Amino acid sequence: MKLLNDKVVLVTGAVRGIGKAIALTCAEHGAHIAFTDIADDQLLQNVAKEISSFGVKSVGYNADASDFESATKVLDEIVETFGRIDVIINNAGITRDNLLLRMSEEQFDLVMKINLKSVFNYTKAGIKHMIRQKSGSFINISSVVGVQGNAGQANYAASKAGIIGFTKSVAQELGSRNIRANAIAPGFIATEMTDAIPQEEIDRWLSSIPLKRAGTPKDVADLCVFLGSDLSTYITGQVLHVDGGMVM
Repeated sequence: MKLLNDKVVLVTGAVRGIGKAIALTCAEHGAHIAFTDIADDQLLQNVAKEISSFGVKSVGYNADASDFESATKVLDEIVETFGRIDVIINNAGITRDNLLLRMSEEQFDLVMKINLKSVFNYTKAGIKHMIRQKSGSFINISSVVGVQGNAGQANYAASKAGIIGFTKSVAQELGSRNIRANAIAPGFIATEMTDAIPQEEIDRWLSSIPLKRAGTPKDVADLCVFLGSDLSTYITGQVLHVDGGMVM
């Protein structure tokens, strides 16, 4: 059963890792996919072709999610191209880890701009279209770090905690318009980003996970499909953990 058949889904930061898995999984469930990333045109075309192999329409946009004017322009182009926007999945994010004592202002500001402001940008840009449709679903990718913090990631934790507060506020503001907003808090997910983590740190994380394994991007993507589908029409303002039981 295709849970997102003919819905139009936007995924930010989707050329690799969790974002790409989300885009592919949504396409597998019948969604037409618009996606953004800061990448060369050839890479965007390759990802779009991979997504389109599921028999859906896909367009990639070379765009900085943290730029407000760019987000507004991209969203308007998506609605013009696809006719509507049903689901916006704010996934774009970076890390610039350092102990607070050594963290620079630039490291803090950049993480907040890309991880948190980008969520504001695409939510703000999408609201007018969803209000007109009287429906829509925002899915914001937070983190367990945004719930419980983590040494050496004060900037990242602050940005992901901000996403949670933002999501809950949007859910309250837009619920009467039949527009939902939920956050997903992934735990330790094996991606290209985690490949650079020392093995001893990985072992420490795994020891705290009841399921005793890392998650996969597909684990996060499957929840995105559920939250974007009509199976979740009475779920809003929630933070759903995909962490193998790390946070209970």
